[in-house]
Amino acid sequence: MPGRLIHLVESLRDPRILVLGDLMLDRYVWGTVDRISPEAPIQVLNADHEEVRPGGGANVARNLAALGARVACAGVIGNDAAGAQLTRLLRDRGVDVRGLLTTSARPTPVKTRMIARNQQILRVDHETTDEIDERMHKRLHRVVLRAAEDCDAAVVSDYRKGTVTAKLAGALIREFRRRRKPVLVGMKTPDVDKYRRATAVMLNRQELAEYSGLRGEEKAARALLERLGLKFLVATLGERGLMVLGERGPLTRMPTLARAVYDVTGAGDSCLAAFAIAYCSELPLEECAAVANAAAGLVVGKVGTEEVRREELVRYVRQAAAHVEHKIVSLEELLTSLKQERRHARRVVFTNGCFDVLHPGHVSLLQFAASEGDVLVVGLNTDRSARGLKGPQRPIFGEQDRATLLAALEAVDYVVLFDEPTPERLIEEVAPDVLVKGEDYRGKSIAGAAFVKKRGGRVALAPVLDGYSTTEIARKLGR
Repeated sequence: MPGRLIHLVESLRDPRILVLGDLMLDRYVWGTVDRISPEAPIQVLNADHEEVRPGGGANVARNLAALGARVACAGVIGNDAAGAQLTRLLRDRGVDVRGLLTTSARPTPVKTRMIARNQQILRVDHETTDEIDERMHKRLHRVVLRAAEDCDAAVVSDYRKGTVTAKLAGALIREFRRRRKPVLVGMKTPDVDKYRRATAVMLNRQELAEYSGLRGEEKAARALLERLGLKFLVATLGERGLMVLGERGPLTRMPTLARAVYDVTGAGDSCLAAFAIAYCSELPLEECAAVANAAAGLVVGKVGTEEVRREELVRYVRQAAAHVEHKIVSLEELLTSLKQERRHARRVVFTNGCFDVLHPGHVSLLQFAASEGDVLVVGLNTDRSARGLKGPQRPIFGEQDRATLLAALEAVDYVVLFDEPTPERLIEEVAPDVLVKGEDYRGKSIAGAAFVKKRGGRVALAPVLDGYSTTEIARKLGR
């Protein structure tokens, strides 16, 4: 999956998506704290500068636009300076703002965050949570009707600020379903029943427990899925990544790709946007989850509500693909992962070796192996196994170092250690579609070859890059 994720992000389409929901303006006051107020036991923020960003549903809209979608935004904002700022911010990002309706009856929601040393120290909210009136509902309903004709999908961002009433949610779901177009909901309201028959909802683990009234993530997710008649449900799990449960098939979990977490503000918005554009690109649920998980992992490394641009996500995924922790696996972990890979008809390639003192010949072999299928598994001899094959002076690098070097290569998807003299038993467990060895094995017995061929697989021999040998390198180094 790590290598394939790059291709998935690069192949995302540019669907036209309606975003309906609670539109907010996020204001940031940046500064430093170096003293306590003499008036009360509180910190004094020395303000340095301020900035404003789209928040709530507006943040979902700008993330969709940054990922390449054509976005139409609908909601209610105040006839005030904050509303004008928010409209300008969205328009500058290429979002269609004709569905932003202004009113003097309610203010534009504004969240002001005070930040020192990249840490929030205070948040001040200016907002109303009253439901929109009937006149505004009718105007939004007309926007929804037009969007149902023009858009490929709808994303609802419900922050419980009164924009998405049960009546409006029902109308949107009905109109889009009638045209067989998906509706994905970022749900932050206990009034879950208004989203019956939506395509999917996304929520976090606290909301999942609260809204279902059940303990146990899978049990709670399944209960909500069935209650609302959804096609699937997505739950973000913080440091544990996310999970997806479909109406058919098993629960899928995705470990987080985040290296460092600075701020989770808006991470759910970025995750929802990425999942939506992936789903509109007709990717399987597991692959939608992988794209969304990557977007969330990227945005939590930033401060405040931020957008994830497509080219930025590609760079991040490339780095994650080379991140070794997700590639070095136990046999049990490998077999679980391969079940998911095969569910999407991906061809599994296997090769093995000691890979001691990694050199261009090894890299050439691995690149050839990766080109023979979709998923490359490398079986790596443990130190004990390598000593039995190469002698007491080998390996030069220990098994963990060798595994780390292999996992750093983009061509490699999984590295699994084996302790036996040959990989025969491991090959029978992995059951690869393609077994790869070097051309120098032509005419020789290859461990696992008979098993692979018997199952309808094949053996591929990689060209050997002349002039490279670990034994010769070790000799030159005085070993």
